[in-house]
Formats: sequence, C-alpha cells, structure tokens
Amino acid sequence: MAKIERFEDIISLKEARKLNKIIGDLIDGGRFKHSYRLINQIEGSAGSIMDNIAEGFERGGNREFIQFLYIAKGSCGELRSQLYRALDRNYIDQKEFDNFSVHAMKISSLVQKLIPYLENSELKGIKYQKKTEKTS
Repeated sequence: MAKIERFEDIISLKEARKLNKIIGDLIDGGRFKHSYRLINQIEGSAGSIMDNIAEGFERGGNREFIQFLYIAKGSCGELRSQLYRALDRNYIDQKEFDNFSVHAMKISSLVQKLIPYLENSELKGIKYQKKTEKTS
C-alpha cells in the first residue's frame, strides 16, 4: 500500500464524499419534505463518515486514526439505519435504498481493511517520528 500523504487520498474518504453528495442532493431537492430531524440525522451521519476519517488521519498517530476509523464505520451503520427510515417514509425508493446501502457497506469494508493495515504498520504516525526524521 502506498504511503498516504493527505486524507484526501484515502479511498474510503473519496467514496464517503460521493455518497455524502448524493444524499445532500436528495435533501436539497426536497425529497425529505419537512422531516427536519431525519434530514439532520442522515446528513450528519453521511458527513460524519468522511469527517472522522479526515480527523483521525490529521491526529498524526495510528492508534487515534484507528479509533476514528471505527467511529466512521459506526456512522456507516447509522446512515444505513436512517436509509431504512427514508425508505419506510417513501422518501426514497427500493432501488435507491439498495444503491445507497451497498455504497455505505462498501465504504465500511474499505475502512475495515485500513484498520489492520495501520495496526500492523511499522509507521506509527508523524507524531511518533524522531525529530531528525521530521526535518528531513
């Protein structure tokens, strides 16, 4: 696996961003009517996936990054639960639900695959590098 220099390079974050955009477009298009609580929750969980990947990466250490990846993974599950609510309220149809749910599961899988890589990596994060390594 290549060294990741910026959180924007992480595949799971790129996929989470795509899904977040799709969900945002549905909300902005009025598909969720006036269900403000569901709008807030589904928008929050969709955004939380990418936010936690970014925040964990920026913490500069693998242990914290892993912790935030688990939170991002949890947000994938939360989003899928909210998608059921949107389906049950007829805000989305079955095909849309299936597509969004599969996309969220793909992101969750990508995040899950990154965790053991970080756990087994000899690189422990920028904040654990020696001062001489940081300046070179």
